[in-house]
Amino acid sequence: MWLLAALLLADSSSVEHNFKVPLTRTESLAVATAGAGEPVVLIPGLFGSEFGFRKLVPLLNAAGYRTIVIEPLGVGSSGRPAHANYSLTAQADRIAAVLDSLGVRRALVVAHSIGGSEAFRLAYRRPDLVRGLVSLEGGPTEAAVTPAFKRALRFAPWIKLFGGAGLIRRKIKSLLLASSGDSTWVTDDVVYGYTAAAARDLDATLKAYVAMANAREPEKLWPHLSEIRCPVRLMVGGVAHDGDVAATEVKLLQRTLRSFTLDSVPGAGHFLQEEQPLVVVAAVAQVRAALDPRP
Repeated sequence: MWLLAALLLADSSSVEHNFKVPLTRTESLAVATAGAGEPVVLIPGLFGSEFGFRKLVPLLNAAGYRTIVIEPLGVGSSGRPAHANYSLTAQADRIAAVLDSLGVRRALVVAHSIGGSEAFRLAYRRPDLVRGLVSLEGGPTEAAVTPAFKRALRFAPWIKLFGGAGLIRRKIKSLLLASSGDSTWVTDDVVYGYTAAAARDLDATLKAYVAMANAREPEKLWPHLSEIRCPVRLMVGGVAHDGDVAATEVKLLQRTLRSFTLDSVPGAGHFLQEEQPLVVVAAVAQVRAALDPRP
């Protein structure tokens, strides 16, 4: 692991590196690094992947950051073991293990959707790893999947029979459209990019989703929010859309976090990194400036 870290650190260019970090015999996480400078760790949501940050990564690299995209277990190109622990706490611990293997400390973290809940857990469980947190439409969620999605998974055995990957792509396209303020970014090519990894092994994807739905958290997140020391910036889309952060979750963060800022982005929906990537880069810069006001 440390040899891998040394090789990556020795290359200070903007060359991209894509690799997998094995954590156990059956679990491995896909990682993509690019750029040079202060580390920014990006965590996608349940239906996201490295592909979902394709606009944001080059902007952060140009701003002088080294980006590290870590896809949680069952997401993107990471492993999809059927019987793994898919609790959000376990996901946060896996992300910590990857950062340990890369020798990364005190990183800025940008997380989307359910990735935000994993990032909150990472911040209180491993404060040495998280220097600041920007959560894109991700609240302090206590479950990996919504009740509606959990109910839909009862029909998982029928998905291959009634359309397979084609059905998944149609459903994901509907989700992306309903979740966006400006949906012009949702093209057929983009939908394919979002679903390519899941479609490669549809059986494993569905089994992983079922395992996520049945996962039990070893401890609740909300009692530990006050333990988070780093500044947290929650960004929400200003247009009514599916998948938004509940008002009760926002109030919980306002009440418990020591340093919290709420940003509403006009004209945007759930996928801020797709609709307003420059605004996300500006938020990272603001968190960075709050940590160290020097130029």
